[in-house]
Amino acid sequence: MAATPVWSVDPRTGKQREEVTAEATPRDVDRAVRAAHSARAALADRTARVAFLRAAADLLDEAGPLVVETADAETALGPARLTGELARTTGQLRAFADAVEEGSHLDVRIDLADATLTPPRPELRRYKVPLGVVAVYAASNFPLAFSVPGGDTASALAAGCPVVVKAHPDHPATSELCAALLRRAAGASGLPPEVVHVVHGFDAGLELVRHPLVTAAGFTGSLRGGRALFDAAAARPVPIPFHGELGSLNPVVVTPAAAAEGAETIGGGLAGAVTLGVGQFCVKPGLVLVPEGPDGDRLTGALAKSLGETGPGVLLDHRMRENFLAGVRERAALPGVTSPVLPGPGGEHSVGAGYLSVRAATLLEGGPHEVLLEECFGPVTVVVRYAEPREATEVLARLGGNLSATLHLSAAETEGVPGPAGSPSAAELIGQVTELAGRIVVNGWPTGVAVAPAQHHGGPYPAATSHSTSVGATAIERWLRPVAYQSVPDALLPPELREANPLGLPRRVTGGQR
Repeated sequence: MAATPVWSVDPRTGKQREEVTAEATPRDVDRAVRAAHSARAALADRTARVAFLRAAADLLDEAGPLVVETADAETALGPARLTGELARTTGQLRAFADAVEEGSHLDVRIDLADATLTPPRPELRRYKVPLGVVAVYAASNFPLAFSVPGGDTASALAAGCPVVVKAHPDHPATSELCAALLRRAAGASGLPPEVVHVVHGFDAGLELVRHPLVTAAGFTGSLRGGRALFDAAAARPVPIPFHGELGSLNPVVVTPAAAAEGAETIGGGLAGAVTLGVGQFCVKPGLVLVPEGPDGDRLTGALAKSLGETGPGVLLDHRMRENFLAGVRERAALPGVTSPVLPGPGGEHSVGAGYLSVRAATLLEGGPHEVLLEECFGPVTVVVRYAEPREATEVLARLGGNLSATLHLSAAETEGVPGPAGSPSAAELIGQVTELAGRIVVNGWPTGVAVAPAQHHGGPYPAATSHSTSVGATAIERWLRPVAYQSVPDALLPPELREANPLGLPRRVTGGQR
């Protein structure tokens, strides 16, 4: 049987551009995983890993115009957006190189022997080692930063784990180009190119998560697809960790005092967050709680004005476009739901942005309105009008896990000044949203996830399948496991744990640093 071709498709026209490669067969996946597995020993060299990550960043930057052109042809995200995404991608590669060079990710801990304790303590030396081959499932909406050269790949390589990436079908040519640059960087750093592989095809994704030599997986995508892979990872004879980001509603709460103080500013900012990237960001605000009354009207008026001034945009593929339009139609048809600015087709291949509105009391009735509490991928948000603060907190209590939650507060509320009697304080609101989100934003917008050591991009299920982050320095922890050595002679210890600390690593020693 002939191999199924993989085509690059232009989302602006829906037409195939070029045949890129072929879908991987089970044998292809097996070869890729085994080749990656054989490259583990080479990646054990921290110095080579650091050089590799930096070389990869340099090569991606050098090839920037071609990378951006290729990605734009397949995603229609635009050169400006993709140039910024490329900078983010190379920046996080360099950030992981810095983290590996510094060495604190190994979490070296040494407890010296102490016979006077009860029970007596033997000498214990602990650090973290790489898991092995990692499967990465590329995202549709970030063809660079969450795909072949993205954060999952960069953090896994930084941990010392070879990677096999299942490319997203929306940007196969971009995936192949970036993979070639990564393999070239590996060779220039003295590493085998087999440290990175790319496979294509739906069946390849299932074969990959089930392969016995794959030790962990990272995924960014839909709830349905991620849950299927998560279940497959758990059903293996030897289950593996599956770090999945599965989508999020990212609720926003605007207090009455905040609406009174800055309704127009909040409404305009909300429009920008909803339409950024044509609404295809995983942290797009999808549910916004706004007070009823004149101040709420001013806010939604500013939102409608800004949305009306936003031109149509092209989604990543026609399947997403059809799902978006169907989702909007389903929600707009519900009793009590209005469409002040109805999202819909902006042309044969594009969509227009908008928002839907519903009273909190109607939403709290449940039934078919529960769909309003589910993510709709694209440039739309649901504005929920609450008559009293209790309704807002009741809506929040109905939500599952989210990547982010945002509060818009007045200046007085940010200083801890209590609101009207019966209203939750700002501290109480923060406490409530902390239970349902991985990142809390005050007087800002969740779009634009900074790559920083303190960042957390994850959240309670279904936002994510684990409590780890996929952005920031601590993302490397997903691909490491701790090992403790008890009473092992110094000459037999790994260099990272030897008494003389030959690698100069930061370490925590009982009684102080040394």
